[in-house]
Amino acid sequence: MEPERAKVVKEELQEKDIRFLAVYVEAKNSIMIMLSEKEDKLGTMAIAVPKPKDFMGQVTSSVLLGDKNVISARMFAELVASKKGKIAMVSVYLETLTEMQAQSFFMYLVDKLIKNEHQKEPTAI
Repeated sequence: MEPERAKVVKEELQEKDIRFLAVYVEAKNSIMIMLSEKEDKLGTMAIAVPKPKDFMGQVTSSVLLGDKNVISARMFAELVASKKGKIAMVSVYLETLTEMQAQSFFMYLVDKLIKNEHQKEPTAI
């Protein structure tokens, strides 16, 4: 039996003529989420590593790429890593809005993606 492939889920939210997009890729040991405004684009990227269950303390994170949306990228990476117990990479790309303006919309999408365990994009055979 072959190992299971990564799960890919796409979500979107339309709010006051602005599209908020999310692409979620979950593998056995990691999750990558691209959060963006208007179209799917790579933005400021952060990685977070969950603490082993035996250790106390917070999730640690680092910024890998960019400097525009550092707060949101790290916040969402840490949130996903702590909730899922996996390495999490999150990219945040914003064109017209500030991080504060977009945060609640992205939070809605991230919550929806994390809870959306049963959906999987069909894979070509």
